Amino acid sequence: MSPQSRDAVDQGTSAPRPPRAAIEDTDEQIFGKVFDRGIMRRFIGYVAPYRRRLWLAIGCVVLFTASQLAIPLVIGLAIDRALATDAMDSRLLLMTALAFAAVIAVNAAANLGQDIIVGKTGERVLYDLRRAMFAHLQRLSMSFMDKTEVGRLMSRLQGDIGALQEFLDTLVTSIGDILLLVGIVAVLLYLDVQLAGLTLSVVGVLLIVRIVWLPPARRAFVRARQASSIVNGALAENINGVRTVQEMTREAINFARFEHKARDYLKATLRAAKFSQIMIPIVDTLTGTALAIVIFAGGTRVLDGTLELGVMVAFVFYVQRFFDPIRSLTAQYSVMQRAMASGQRIFEVLDVTADVVDKSSAIDLREIEPSIEFRHVSFGYVPGRPVLHDVSFKAAPGEVIALVGPTGSGKTSTAALIHRFYDVWSGQVLIGGHDVREVTQHSLGRQVGMVLQEPFLFTDTICENIRYGNRAATQDQVIDAAKAVGAHDFIMQLPLGYDTPLEQRGANLSLGQRQLISFARALIADTGILILDEATASIDSYTEQAIQLAMRRLLTGRTAVVIAHRLATVRNADRIIVLQDGRIVETGTHHQLVEQRGLYHRLHAMNYASFDDVCETEALGATSPTTAT
Repeated sequence: MSPQSRDAVDQGTSAPRPPRAAIEDTDEQIFGKVFDRGIMRRFIGYVAPYRRRLWLAIGCVVLFTASQLAIPLVIGLAIDRALATDAMDSRLLLMTALAFAAVIAVNAAANLGQDIIVGKTGERVLYDLRRAMFAHLQRLSMSFMDKTEVGRLMSRLQGDIGALQEFLDTLVTSIGDILLLVGIVAVLLYLDVQLAGLTLSVVGVLLIVRIVWLPPARRAFVRARQASSIVNGALAENINGVRTVQEMTREAINFARFEHKARDYLKATLRAAKFSQIMIPIVDTLTGTALAIVIFAGGTRVLDGTLELGVMVAFVFYVQRFFDPIRSLTAQYSVMQRAMASGQRIFEVLDVTADVVDKSSAIDLREIEPSIEFRHVSFGYVPGRPVLHDVSFKAAPGEVIALVGPTGSGKTSTAALIHRFYDVWSGQVLIGGHDVREVTQHSLGRQVGMVLQEPFLFTDTICENIRYGNRAATQDQVIDAAKAVGAHDFIMQLPLGYDTPLEQRGANLSLGQRQLISFARALIADTGILILDEATASIDSYTEQAIQLAMRRLLTGRTAVVIAHRLATVRNADRIIVLQDGRIVETGTHHQLVEQRGLYHRLHAMNYASFDDVCETEALGATSPTTAT
């Protein structure tokens, strides 16, 4: 259950459900939607370490552009000087052919050079971005993770960075296209100002079209990326929950909901594609118009003898080349817009600040007495809706404290505050006499270990999963820890023993076996404080016996907080704290609390009584003055 769900239960009321559109767009509300012109500047910051490579690539672009500009000039020179019908010069023709071959060689070499350099540099920049995002996501607070779908984060980590990769491939090309445009205009004006003015008159029409086209195109590209994120989030959620989907026969309903999101994505993508493609036929039409102007006006002047034929031919080549970079830039603009939207989303993730951060004066916990103390702690996940109310208790070194209470009473929230997954609203949580807000989170993690209801095992060997919290542990220490918690026998029955690779989340093991491995992992981590959060809630009674033995070994010599619904798990605790509605209502040993005949007695009766006894206990509890409320 998520903290928000627990919070709703804690209050005894149903949290109001937001509209579905708001639920689906939560990710965008977190990160924002406004186009940021600073994205490029920040992206250049990741490119800066490779600036020497980029300058070399730009040098290749300059050579490539110069060779592109030289080709029509060489052709025009050959026509006007070497191929004149009345004075054909074979020697000049040979020299022109050699010059043409040299230009083509430079063109090919420069093009190949820029492609190789840009490709390698782009991959390195994307590698740096992926590392930065992964490192940042690991540092973010649980409050952020609680309200962010994994699929949408994956969309940003993979899909959006992929869009930046596409952008990097076109960035240097775009510089070359701009240089080519400027160069063509300069050469046209040099060859013949009058014909150049007539030819370039169509550019004004193109500018007007682009001014009208830009705003809706930008919105379409951003919307397409947002829709992609929503689809990825829905896909990841359904894949992770496929067992529940099949169990509850929700396939048809979930498919209909996914189809709705996928259709929205299709519409957004088609609209973006429309804006991406609509400029191409416009540019092609303007290219034809400019060529017609050159042929008609230039041909007339050639016949009049006021313009050389080679110049007119060069104009034809340059007009074709002039609109090629415009066409390329038009196609690249859609790529650049997608990249800007993706860059915005990537940097917005990197800009998310952690709610729980170390103070500049935070100390590094070394050897401490493993004590726990709550001093008048109040806490909640939503402002104005506290989950814990003025909670105070203390666990002495080596003492085992049990937290029990109805679902949603604040047990898991209490455990989360010990590890400082969240910060308290008021009061203090102290470990070894130190406020957890005054120590580094890394050193706090060395003092506090956790075993959860659903242990998370990684896709690696059993040995590596056990030594996950202590990379220095030897193979013998891993085996000793497994023997101590009763996991060694079943591990040795596996095909490769401790080297057996686990499937996703340890799916090739039973839940009880996964829990025993998590106990071994906690044991080898050797933390002075241990939190067991419903560690026996999802296993059968037979497996629970093995878990109970493992817990006894695990808790020996440690300060522990044990959260459990099954009261057999906590009856031997040194002290039991009973929570209800975020408040401590009872404290004592198992026998003391049973004799008090309060809430704990009621919970104990519900654990062990028959169904009829439970109903009778419920009826008595509703009227008994000793029942906590």
